[in-house]
Amino acid sequence: MRVGVEVGGTFTDLVAIDNGKVVIAKVPSTPAEPDRGALDAINAAALPYDQITDLVHGSTVATNAILERKGARVAFLVTKGFRDILFLQRHNRTRIYDLFYKKPEPVVRRRDILEIPERIGPKGEVISALDDDALSAAIDEFFAGETYSAVAVCFLNGYANPEHERRVAKVLAGKFPSLSVTCSADVTREFREYERASTTTLAAYVQPVIDGYLKRLESNLTNQSFAGRFSIMQSNGGRIPAEAMGRNAITSLFSGPAAGVIGALRQAEQSGYRNIITLDMGGTSTDVCLIEDGKPALSSETEVDGLPIRTPVLDIATVGAGGGSICWIDDGQMPRVGPESAGADPGPACYGRGGDRPTVTDAHMIRGTIRASAFLGGRMDVDSEASRDVFADFAQQFDQSLEQAADSAIRIADSNIVRAIQLVSTERGRDPRDYALVPFGGAGPLHAVRVAEELGIDTIVVPPNAGVLSAYGLLTSDYVRYETRTNKVPVDDDAPGKLKKIFANMADVAEQGFRDLNIDTPLEFSYALEMRFVGQAFEVAVDLSNEDLAELDKILLMKRFNDAHHRVFSFGDAGLSQAEIVSFRLGASAPQPQIPPLTFAGGEDGGANEAAVFDQGKWLGHRLLTRSGFKVDRVIDGPLLIEDENATVFVPLGWGACRDSFDNIVIEKGRA
Repeated sequence: MRVGVEVGGTFTDLVAIDNGKVVIAKVPSTPAEPDRGALDAINAAALPYDQITDLVHGSTVATNAILERKGARVAFLVTKGFRDILFLQRHNRTRIYDLFYKKPEPVVRRRDILEIPERIGPKGEVISALDDDALSAAIDEFFAGETYSAVAVCFLNGYANPEHERRVAKVLAGKFPSLSVTCSADVTREFREYERASTTTLAAYVQPVIDGYLKRLESNLTNQSFAGRFSIMQSNGGRIPAEAMGRNAITSLFSGPAAGVIGALRQAEQSGYRNIITLDMGGTSTDVCLIEDGKPALSSETEVDGLPIRTPVLDIATVGAGGGSICWIDDGQMPRVGPESAGADPGPACYGRGGDRPTVTDAHMIRGTIRASAFLGGRMDVDSEASRDVFADFAQQFDQSLEQAADSAIRIADSNIVRAIQLVSTERGRDPRDYALVPFGGAGPLHAVRVAEELGIDTIVVPPNAGVLSAYGLLTSDYVRYETRTNKVPVDDDAPGKLKKIFANMADVAEQGFRDLNIDTPLEFSYALEMRFVGQAFEVAVDLSNEDLAELDKILLMKRFNDAHHRVFSFGDAGLSQAEIVSFRLGASAPQPQIPPLTFAGGEDGGANEAAVFDQGKWLGHRLLTRSGFKVDRVIDGPLLIEDENATVFVPLGWGACRDSFDNIVIEKGRA
C-alpha cells in the first residue's frame, strides 16, 4: 500500500493505492498541529498503518514558519566586514511607487551576527587564514549567556572553497552538540553573496521546526505500527527520504504545490498532453506552472516574504486567490480578492465555524456553482444562508444584488489567476495558447474555463479526483536531488571538455549522496547551464539533453544559448559577443515503480437534473451530472456542471466536455 498525504492551508488530502485500488480522503487541516491533520486523513480513510509500505508527505510547515516568523532563533557567522549583508540586500525596490516601502526584514537580528576573521578568494584561494584559537575564543564569548536553536555559517566565496565553513561547523559541534548548524556550502554552492546568505539563514531558521515536526509525526506513525518508507516532497518536484531533511529543510518549502504539478503532469500524459499549464486552486492560494514536452519549468531561485532563496525549485507562480480568499474593498473603494485567506480556521462563512467575511467559496455558493447538498460529496454540511449574509455589505457598497457581487468577486479572482499564468508563460517567452490548461484543487475546475478564455487557451484537461491531485502527485514523484556549482567558463573551443568534466564530477557527488541514503536505483541525469554574454549582470538557463552533451562543441553550445536568450529577451547574437557559463546544475533522479492513473468507477449518464447558475450577469440553467455518471467518450455541450466528491467542473455555454478513457474530462471550446 502506497499513501500520499498533503497538508494544505484549508484541507489535508490523502490518496492511497492498494493493489490498484484507489482510496481518497479529504479532512480539514489543523494549522496549530499540522501533523495531526495528516494522521486524521489516514484515519478517515481507515488505512491499516502496518500495511503501508510507502508514505510520502508534503506540507506547508517550512513556508508558514517563515511567513509567520515562528522559526528558530539563529546565530549567523559571517566573514569579518560583512555583518550587514542581510540588511543592505539589493538596490532594487519591488514596489517602486510605495512611499512607505521597506526592505524585507531578515529572520536574523543584527545583534545575533558574529564576524569571523577569514577570507576566501573567488577562485577558492585562501587570502586570510582561519585562526582556530581565535575562532574558539570568539565563539565562547559570543554564545555566553545566549540561547540559540540554530547557527548559520556563510563566509565570503564559501561556494568556491568550503574549508573554513567546515572547520567552524566542527568547532560548533564540539562545543554545542545539540545545536543545529547549517553551512552555506551544504545549501547552495552558487555565487551572489546576499542571495546565498539569505538562503543559508532561512535554511537554519526552519531546520529545527522541520526536525521537530518530522520527529513528532514519525513518533506517532511508529506508535501506530507504521514501519514502511517515509519520504518528504521537495520544491524541485522530487521526493527525498525524511532523514535527509535533517540536513537541508529549505528544500521542502513548496512541497505541496510541487506535488500538484507532478500529479497533473502524470495524469495529463495519460491522455497525450505533454505541453500543459497547471492551475492548482486550493483553499488559500492558486499555484500555476508551465510544463513543456513533459518537463516542468525549473527556476534557480524563489522567494518567501520577499526574502530570496537560492535553490532549484519548480517555476511556480502563486497568487492569493483560493477558495478561502477574502473579498474586500480597498482604500480607493475598489473591490479586491485576496491575498488574505480565511484558511481552515475559521474558514469561509458557509463552513459554520465562525467565519464572518465574504470569500470566494461563499461567492460560488451564492451564484450556484457550488451546491450545498453536494459539497465534498455531501459529507460536509455547509450553510448557504451564511454566505449570503456575509456578502450583503459587499454588495451594498456597489449597489449590486448578492448574485452580481458574488459574480464580480469570482471574475476578480479569475483576473488574478490570469496574471499568474502570464508570469510563467508570456513573460518566459511562451504563448499560453500553445498549451492545455490542467486545473485541479478543490476550486480549480470551477475557474478554468473563464481563465482559459482570457488567455486564448482552447483545451482544458480536468483530472479525476481533482481536489486531491496533489496527494496523488506525491505518489508519482521520484527520488530527486540537485547539485549546483558556480564555475565561470568562457565559451571557447575548450569549453565542451571542461563542461563534461565538471558535470561528471557533479554526477559522482550525486550518486554518493543517493548511496548515503541507501537508494541504489539506477539514476537518470538532467543538465542545465546558467549562461550570459560577458558584461551582462544576470543569466538565462540553458537546458542540455544527453544527446547534446555527447556531441557538444562550441557551435552547438552557442546555438542553445542564443535560442534560450532569444526566447526570453527577443534578441540573440550574430556571433560577435563573447558568452560565458556561470553556473552548472545537474539533476539526478531515481525513478520509482509506476503508479496507476487516478480513475473513477464507470456509470450511466446522469439524468436531466438541472442547476441554476448566475454567470456573467444572468441566471442560466445548467445540466447537472455526477462525474461517475458521465459516460466515457460521450460529448456533452455546456452549460454544464459536473460534480464529484472533491471538486466541481464548470462548463459554460460555448464549450463542450468529454470524459476520455483515462477518466480525464477534456473540455474544448465549441467542441460540439
